[in-house]
Amino acid sequence: MAKKALIERQKKRLILVRKFSFQRYQLKQQKKIFKLQQFPRDSSYVRLHNRCLLSGRPKGFFRDFKLSRHFLREMALSGLLPGVKKASW
Repeated sequence: MAKKALIERQKKRLILVRKFSFQRYQLKQQKKIFKLQQFPRDSSYVRLHNRCLLSGRPKGFFRDFKLSRHFLREMALSGLLPGVKKASW
């Protein structure tokens, strides 16, 4: 389980990205770099990082399910993810 502070920091970044996204887009079209630098750093989309919804783990993340590999495997084996089954060959 990731630290609660890291998960909360990520949520804060997401709020800032949504808040300033349109304004940042307009300034990028006008190529006003100095004005872009006045925005908070965390309002940039690049600073977001995908995290597991259940554990907050940043690595081993599957975008389709928004889960880390550990929880994806657990849920798939217990039948909680429809259409997902363990491969065997």
